[in-house]
Amino acid sequence: MRIAVCWKWVSLDRDHDVDERWAGVSAADEAALEIALLLRDAFDDCDVEVICLGPKDADDVLRSALAVGATSARRIDASAELDGHTVSAALADHLHGADLVVCGDYSIDRGTGSVPVFLAAELGAAQALGLIDVDLASAATMPLRVVRRLDGGRRELLDVSLPAVLSVEGSVARLRRAPLAASLASRSIAIAAVPGPHGRPAEAEVHPYRPRARTLPAPTGGPLTRVREILDIGGDDGHAETVTLDPPAAAGRILDQLREWGY
Repeated sequence: MRIAVCWKWVSLDRDHDVDERWAGVSAADEAALEIALLLRDAFDDCDVEVICLGPKDADDVLRSALAVGATSARRIDASAELDGHTVSAALADHLHGADLVVCGDYSIDRGTGSVPVFLAAELGAAQALGLIDVDLASAATMPLRVVRRLDGGRRELLDVSLPAVLSVEGSVARLRRAPLAASLASRSIAIAAVPGPHGRPAEAEVHPYRPRARTLPAPTGGPLTRVREILDIGGDDGHAETVTLDPPAAAGRILDQLREWGY
């Protein structure tokens, strides 16, 4: 049995210096690791591997994963500014053969949460996303029973067969504290790094909004009829009047009418 946990390491880059106040993984990612560690207790001969895509600065959080009990940790050396499809493809290259992949459903930077979806497609695995509960007792018998949050306060109960990709909310579990000895020992562990994708995602082209064209009937009648249709005048309500005047008299007639209307 092989369980993999995907972490997203996030940092606030200030002139290429990592701001440690905003560097790390989300509570949902930590919950994903705790669920994996709890599921390990339900299986015999089970490994829990944590995999993260990011720069070398992410090694510290991977060491913390080893300190709390992960079997191994691996980092895909890649640019942090990648779209979800590229990230999932890079992760999938190292997750083929995993029976269960557990991810957090959000990251510190409040990303789109699309990586677990793409990852399930890349691996050809079942998916259950946005989970608020995992029934650990069901792991002994399979399928794995989970509860998914729906809109409007509703819940969905799912039986998930392996292989599968799960994403969990941060409220599902709280990551255990590492023993002091394990925490100190993890500081000297070298994290295995493998090459990954680099570069910035393609920038989207932004265009002015253009409403969809409507199909309108062709104009009919002469110019006067068409002007009346546009101005919505000339009906049978008696508001229209046709006069024939020379220019000075026409101008005076227009001014008299405007004064009558209160202008």
